[in-house]
Order: sequence, then structure tokens, then C-alpha cells
Amino acid sequence: MNIPARVNICEVGPRDGLQNEDKILSAETKAELINDAIEAGYRTIEIGSFVHPKAVPALADTEEVFAKVNKDNNVDFRALITNLIGVERAIDAGVPKVKLTVSASKSHNLSNFNKNPEETLKDFEECYKYAKENSLEVSAAISTSFGCPFEGDISIGQIEKIILRIREIGITEISLSDTTGMANPVEVYQKFRYVKEQYPEIKWNAHFHNTRDMAMANTLAAIQAGVFNFDASFSGLGGCPYAPGASGNVSSEDLVHSLEEMNIDTGIDLDKSIELAHKVKNLIGHETDSYMIKAGKVDDLINEHPAEQKKIDD
Repeated sequence: MNIPARVNICEVGPRDGLQNEDKILSAETKAELINDAIEAGYRTIEIGSFVHPKAVPALADTEEVFAKVNKDNNVDFRALITNLIGVERAIDAGVPKVKLTVSASKSHNLSNFNKNPEETLKDFEECYKYAKENSLEVSAAISTSFGCPFEGDISIGQIEKIILRIREIGITEISLSDTTGMANPVEVYQKFRYVKEQYPEIKWNAHFHNTRDMAMANTLAAIQAGVFNFDASFSGLGGCPYAPGASGNVSSEDLVHSLEEMNIDTGIDLDKSIELAHKVKNLIGHETDSYMIKAGKVDDLINEHPAEQKKIDD
């Protein structure tokens, strides 16, 4: 089994986690959560999005949020954008990196952007050029890479057509996203193994939702395929507003715990990450899909029952 010494986790809770919540947090509170994530050791954080405020009102104040974030650290901050206006807002806010998103599914792309994928990719060209002219880094994500709620299975051929256009534009970092939690480990391994072999110059990221409790298995399958960069969301929040059934992302603290149980370093303080998850749960006011909140760490269980453990060992 291919077990790396370390993987990188991007905390996407401030964007993907909060975008679909009924309760809208203040800019001060969102910035506080980001600062807590930094304190916990996350070195890649998606701080929000620069989309039209009417489309995602929960993230309308991303400029204000980022202004309040502690930047005296070595953190890769990024924000989601969908058009040139988003790039301009990112530049004005001082956000150093933007992420463009297109769907492998025509139906989902029409639902999300009111455009077909080819039109969205055409917009990428202008966004990429303007971002690079202003010294911004640019990455891309391909939504519904592992299935679409409208169209069903997504072939590697559909994905590859988009990869070729993204690479042609000049982007060298791409995420394959399981937008509605339809992926399975075999599919994950096969698709990531293929793109890793065909496009080794690309930095590959994985974005899994835990809609059907498959995210951890899919993460391990991606690792076996050679992917070591993953998105996750504090307390397991998340979901696409334009995809039916797109419940939460894989929980950041659950992912950290699982990886570290396998002796894979994440550089993240698990206890602080769990504290952040509890804080988020209390702020939004409802139960979440975090197993660390529900069950705690393996070490907690052992420490709570030392006598029983000794008796078993004897």
C-alpha cells in the first residue's frame, strides 16, 4: 500500500462549508474561524468567493472577511471566482490566488452558471490572463467529475476534454470534485491514476463530499493513485446550492484524524481542529457530520477506559 509521509489539506469551510447555510455569519466571525484554522496549522485555506452577492448571499462580504484575517503567516489563501468581475474583486481585496470552476456535466454547468462548459472555459481565458497580469495564482476545479445528479455517470473522456482546455489556457493546478458524493474508490483510483499518468505536470487535488459515507475510502483510493492534496471542511459542512443532494464535504477534523491514525502527517493540530469544529457547530446551531464531534478520537476512547484495555491486554 502506498502510504505517503505527508499530505496537504485545504480548509474549504469558510467558502464551501458556509455558502449553503441558512444562518449567515458576520464578517468578524468568519475571519475569526479562518484565524482559528491558521492557528490549527492549516496552510491552504479557501477564504470565500467573489461571485454575485445574490447568487451566494452568505459570502457577499468576502472582501471584508479577508481584510480581518491574520496574514502574518505562510498560508496559501485562495477564493472562488466565476468571471472577470470576480478576478477584479480578488485583486482589490489582495487575495493572492483564485480558483475557477467548470463542470464536467453540461446540465450541472447550465444549472450553476447558465452556460455550457465550453462557454465557461472560454471565460477562463480572459480571467486567467487578467489574473496573471496582476500576479495572481490561478487553479481550476472540475465539478461532477465522479457523477452528475442530472446526467449520471461521467466518463474520463468528458473530463479529459476539459483538462486539455484548462491546460491549454495555462493553468497547472486542477481539482477533480465529487460534487454530490457519487464517487466510489475504484472509480476514484482509476480516474486519478489516469490523469496522473497522462498529465504529470499538473498538480492534482481531490475534493470529496461525504454524502454517502464514502469520502474516507475515496481519499485512500486517491492516495493510492498518487494524489496528496485534499479539500475538507470544518465540522463536515458544505454543499453546492445548484446540485440536488450535495450534502457536506468530508470533515476536516475527521480527515486529519484518519490520516494521522495511518501515520500520515498533515501538519495540523488535531485538538485545535476539533475545537474549531465544535465552535462552528455552535455558531450555525445544528448537528453536523463530524465523527470527531460525535465520537472523539481513538486516543480518547483508550484513555477513558485504561483498566478495561489492560484487562484485554492481559
